[in-house]
Amino acid sequence: MPRLPDSLRYWFLVLPALAIMIVFYIWPLLGIWQISLTEPTAGIENYTRMFESSAVTTSFVLTFRIAIKTTIGCLILGYIVAYVISNFAGRVKPLMVALVLLPFWVSVLIRSFSWIVLLGRSGIVNDTLIGAGVVDTPLRLMHNEFGVVLAMIHVMLPFAVLPMMANMRGISGAYVDAARGLGASELTAFRKVYFPQTMPGVMSGALLVFVLSLGFYITPALLGGGRILMISEYITYQIQEFLNWGLGSALSVALLVATAIVIAIAARFVNLRSALLERK
Repeated sequence: MPRLPDSLRYWFLVLPALAIMIVFYIWPLLGIWQISLTEPTAGIENYTRMFESSAVTTSFVLTFRIAIKTTIGCLILGYIVAYVISNFAGRVKPLMVALVLLPFWVSVLIRSFSWIVLLGRSGIVNDTLIGAGVVDTPLRLMHNEFGVVLAMIHVMLPFAVLPMMANMRGISGAYVDAARGLGASELTAFRKVYFPQTMPGVMSGALLVFVLSLGFYITPALLGGGRILMISEYITYQIQEFLNWGLGSALSVALLVATAIVIAIAARFVNLRSALLERK
């Protein structure tokens, strides 16, 4: 039997995945774009309303602000966790890695509800503070931006830890040892030798968390209580409550474009291929 050319064999491997992408991803996206231009009438009326609406502008600003805060929180906490696991865990490293992966085995809905139990007016946190005499009345810890950001950091943290941990695993300790041997302090060796080598993992974790946060729905909807309307929840209101398919689709297209712009800007400063792949 004649051997197929390498290029043809390559396309035989790629075509099934490409067909799935076209049928289940690209075609629905084109349908959303079509609805945004044809409902309720043909034209760009939905996009005009979107750009002129102060509510939409506020929702987009809020979405980006929460995504930025979530990303910063995840990077700070995630870097500490990844650094400890990579450099100090020793025999308990498999256990600590398992604890990082454990949230993936629990539904996001359940994890978000757990924060309602913790942060509610009669929740564990408020009951503890009142019982200890720290406060007299329950604190408002949810249905505001604080509660949403806190819960989103909890949900998104593994997406920051894993890329940074994979990156740190490929860094040889000999570089830091050499710097210490040449007279650098532990802090200087970390700041000038170790930390710059971890930047690919930091950037990939930041990009992953930020992009996921832009379109996140469940946690902001539960912890925001209808008062913190991120753009994904605003889209849901337009479609489910007001049956405004045209504007909802236009907002979806705008969110997709905004996400693509973020990725394109990141690509100008970071080699995404090397950042998103594990270091060897």
